[in-house]
Amino acid sequence: MKYLITGGCGFIGSHLAEKLLLSGSDVTVIDDLSTGSLDNIKEIMHHEKFHLFIDTILNSVLLEEMIQKVDFVFHLAAVVGVKRVMDNPVDSIIINVEGTYNVLRLCAKHNKKTLLASTSEIYGKNTNVPFKEDADIVIGTTKKKRWSYACTKAIDEFLAFAFFEEKNFPVIVIRLFNTVGPRQSDKYGMVIPRFIKQALNNQPITVFGDGKQTRCFSHVKDIVDGMINLIIKEDAYGQVFNMGSEEEVTIEELAIAIKEMTKSASEIICINPQEIYSKGFEDMSRRMPDITKIRDMTNFSPQYNIKDIIRDCIEDVKKNRIS
Repeated sequence: MKYLITGGCGFIGSHLAEKLLLSGSDVTVIDDLSTGSLDNIKEIMHHEKFHLFIDTILNSVLLEEMIQKVDFVFHLAAVVGVKRVMDNPVDSIIINVEGTYNVLRLCAKHNKKTLLASTSEIYGKNTNVPFKEDADIVIGTTKKKRWSYACTKAIDEFLAFAFFEEKNFPVIVIRLFNTVGPRQSDKYGMVIPRFIKQALNNQPITVFGDGKQTRCFSHVKDIVDGMINLIIKEDAYGQVFNMGSEEEVTIEELAIAIKEMTKSASEIICINPQEIYSKGFEDMSRRMPDITKIRDMTNFSPQYNIKDIIRDCIEDVKKNRIS
């Protein structure tokens, strides 16, 4: 098999590329390195079946040439991270909407099977937890740019299913819930690598809000395995699936666990997130997936618990630590 991964130098994309290469597949990656990094692919850079293009998914000519040469497309490229979305809302909208439109229309034109990575942000302020795939989208006002990312990904999903209905385009959508693991950067507001770096440097571990908000964190290895197992199921095409862990943890508990596991002297402090982002920032109190649908389709069952995830991330940050 020949695969194209958009955003393949990113945290998730690099792990996916490695896994596919191990299976003997041919892997092509396109990434503009805006959030991805060549360090993420240094172990596979010179693999004979790995092909890298440093460019943007807005480049339709190059993108079409690449899509024509592969059997399957994993579309992971997107502007990610709350901080980056808040700091660069225009770029976020253009890349996530126009870029995804380019990928979907060209994959549909050449009838290439595609997996589109979406997000738990889709559910917005919906409080009916755990979230089922057919739950309503509850988004805040357009005056709060916090919600632009969720809206762009919703448009991406609408586009995917419009192509599926009108063009019989074979596409699967997955909604990821807080995927973490080695190589994830702390630059864009990602909480676990940020907490670990603070703890290892004995700096205050800064919890946004009161720390009572909960999240479900998934190891990137579980997610990559889940994606690969899902795309071979013909009944999955034209559908959307939650993908993540059902192990719920408060952000305060997360900070305590990281402090203990790093043997840090850090103080855990709560700060107003509007000091970091902007006035009017909103957060969700709970975000937990119902994964019944993907479990029934593929027997998806996360193998890593939160302590396993933290342990792997600590080892990774220590290995790449710059004090």
